[in-house]
Amino acid sequence: MKAFVAGRGPKLFLDETSVLDIGSCIVNGIDVAPGRAIPDDGDPRIDHSLEGFLFTCGPDHIRHPQAIKGDASGRKYPLHGSYSGNPAEILFWDAQGETAECKARVTVKTAEGGIALLERHVRMDGESGETCLIDRVSNVGSTPFARVHMYHMNIGAWLFDGDVRLSGQMLEGGGFPWNFGEEPGGVFCVPAAVAGEEWAQVMLGPIAALGGVTLKVRFRTDTLPHLQVWRNQRAPAHVLGIEPVSHRWVSREDLAASGELQMLKPGESVDYALRFSFS
Repeated sequence: MKAFVAGRGPKLFLDETSVLDIGSCIVNGIDVAPGRAIPDDGDPRIDHSLEGFLFTCGPDHIRHPQAIKGDASGRKYPLHGSYSGNPAEILFWDAQGETAECKARVTVKTAEGGIALLERHVRMDGESGETCLIDRVSNVGSTPFARVHMYHMNIGAWLFDGDVRLSGQMLEGGGFPWNFGEEPGGVFCVPAAVAGEEWAQVMLGPIAALGGVTLKVRFRTDTLPHLQVWRNQRAPAHVLGIEPVSHRWVSREDLAASGELQMLKPGESVDYALRFSFS
């Protein structure tokens, strides 16, 4: 992994072996990534990705495996899609000044035999400490695939005390404690778009263990219109995930039946974007 940092920003380690996702994320000397405090879903690709601070889900499938319709052998879409485990080709890297910047591309073979090209641009503003992740996904093959995408931002929940809260306009009452729901964890998914706003924001904090900072996450809602949040405190897991996502938390069949599961046809592209900072 390559270190990526500028000015006030956290020290990120970008994973060239897996989509240039973020492994360790060092804030005030502490790695906030969950490491091995994660559930084991039986897929080494995803175990590796879940250990880090951010990994990308898609481009053909999100969430847990489901059967590939019409496949005579009974194959399923892979857990969280086909991105994880695909190496990134670095096109540009400058992380020496007050602004760090990186551009890369990743070629991905989808579960149904299509070919996706992910063009990733990561930029960190040293003055504000904000990191911006911009992705363009293009269908460069001859087979359509589902236009689905999710960012998993995973934080080690051992860092949280009782004062840490989730807050955002999309949340009931504007927010609630991080350990929502019943023990040892749970998940919810809500619409995130606000009329007249291009970006949604969710915050997690203050985190006393990190010097009282709050994690602020913003994301484009035209292509990521929902926010999913999950937590898992079933030992050895101790993790909370903030997950901007393209679709509701229902099956592919339900999404298709409601007309929500759009396909990315050969030659088409779609853009996604995420920003985060600790302040």
